[in-house]
Amino acid sequence: MIKKKVTVKNPTGLHLRPAGILCTEALKFECSIHFQFENSNANAKSVLSVLGACVKSGDEIEFICEGKDEEAAMAAMIEVVENGLGE
Repeated sequence: MIKKKVTVKNPTGLHLRPAGILCTEALKFECSIHFQFENSNANAKSVLSVLGACVKSGDEIEFICEGKDEEAAMAAMIEVVENGLGE
């Protein structure tokens, strides 16, 4: 299991379209991918779970990847968030 924090930089946070982009990226990997924000734990492979976390621009989330491709998954998740989630 690996963990890494990243700040959400896109102007609108994780609303529907960016949440969909995040989930699409997460679904490319076999490992489990979750993130923690404040007191919630969200499944990065579920749009409803991501939306339920209510992450806004400037918020810091911590990704948790666990499984055989966790390193590649973590790199991809950090990259997609740092690149603005399509915005």
